[in-house]
Amino acid sequence: MTDEIKMLKKKANTIRKDIIDMVYQCGCVAHMGPSLSCADIVTTLYFKFMRIDPENPKWEDRDRFIMSKGHAYTVLYAVLSERGYFDKQELKTLRHIGSMLQGHPVINKTPGVDMTSGSLGNGLGIGIGMAYYLKLKGKDSKVFVILGDGESNEGSVWEAAMQAPVRKVDNLIAFVDHNHLQSSGSCEDILPMGCLADKWKAFGWNVLEMNGHDMADIVSKINIAVNFRGAPTVLIAHTIKGKGISFMENTNVWHAARLPQDKYEIAINELEEEAKWL
Repeated sequence: MTDEIKMLKKKANTIRKDIIDMVYQCGCVAHMGPSLSCADIVTTLYFKFMRIDPENPKWEDRDRFIMSKGHAYTVLYAVLSERGYFDKQELKTLRHIGSMLQGHPVINKTPGVDMTSGSLGNGLGIGIGMAYYLKLKGKDSKVFVILGDGESNEGSVWEAAMQAPVRKVDNLIAFVDHNHLQSSGSCEDILPMGCLADKWKAFGWNVLEMNGHDMADIVSKINIAVNFRGAPTVLIAHTIKGKGISFMENTNVWHAARLPQDKYEIAINELEEEAKWL
């Protein structure tokens, strides 16, 4: 394991602890499962790949990030605070009235948020617009979009997917967090999507698949994506909902819930034990 991969794994562990801690501290229903499944990807983007300046969140030449599956806001807030966009003490105000950290990301309210999201199916289209604008301006900035596999039931996702290759936005990189669960149950039971890789290929995208919890694989595949030219890239990330917390993995109970003290202590203890081996 390289020093860089070790650093990213440690950061992802810290981000997971912050997710669990903020949900417990806020004392209200909040989303953990969908955040934990993409925590390794978001951590890798912000600590390895993205060109950003936390002291200048609106920097024109920055890379953009869109959490299209806006219910995964807790991982975004955890990463933004860890990256220095705002003080970690703010995490305790999650979903409180007047807090900068609302139940979905809100642009101009939370430093570092590039798009208000929560209404599913809109992130990819907006990402295309951003990427096309950057191309027209001659910028070399990238736009990263994370979609859910349940979100991919939305027709607007596929309208956008059809448009992106036409605009040749090879500065656009999308991720599908393929954890097989959405808010109301199994993706396969609710609306089977078949082979996502084949679908995206049919729409003209450069398609890569990866283990969304293997840091080395994540880094390798994103390296390929950011250097690919001629078409947008989508990475189908095979993930586990609730990853990192034994009682949360592969279950929808913790899609959105309050976290009682006993479960909080179990979760934190598991993450602290994992940290000893990183």
